[in-house]
Formats: sequence, structure tokens, C-alpha cells
Amino acid sequence: MKKYEIMYILTATLDDAAREAEIAKLHGILESNGAKVTNVNQWGVKDFAYEMKKQKKGFYVVIKVTAEKACLDEFTRLAKLDNSVIRFLITVDQD
Repeated sequence: MKKYEIMYILTATLDDAAREAEIAKLHGILESNGAKVTNVNQWGVKDFAYEMKKQKKGFYVVIKVTAEKACLDEFTRLAKLDNSVIRFLITVDQD
């Protein structure tokens, strides 16, 4: 299994409980497919340089995971369908 870093942006309009539920849901997708979330870093609400999906702000979360590619493919598929996820990026972790 390889180490990856995933950054995703949630809509800033979610209240605290809904945001925590959304984060738990996204992490649950990874863990139910065999990934291990090793680090979670919530950056908070940040302004965008330009509008994305008619939003001007978003809540940033960066996580580090150890996973297989099939797990990330499933995360990608479900994150694209989720209306609360504005954007996400998966990169190979160099640490």
C-alpha cells in the first residue's frame, strides 16, 4: 500500500455538526475500503481566488492515508457525486 495525501474542500455553508458528519462520511468511505487515515488537518474556511461551483469560500481538510489504488478510485467516484464536496485532490505522499 502507498501513502497518499488527499485535500478536499467542503462547502462553507455547512454548520459544525453537518461538516463533522460529512468529514466522517468521507473518511468512512476510505476506511471501509481498506485504507488507514493516519493524519487529519482541518484548515478551516478560506476564501477562494476565484469562484468554484458558485461558491466564494470553502472549508479545507487535508488528510494522509495509506491505501490501495482501488480504494482511491471509489473515493473519487463518491466524492464527485457528493454535493458538499467542491473540489478534491489526491497526491502521492513523499514523506
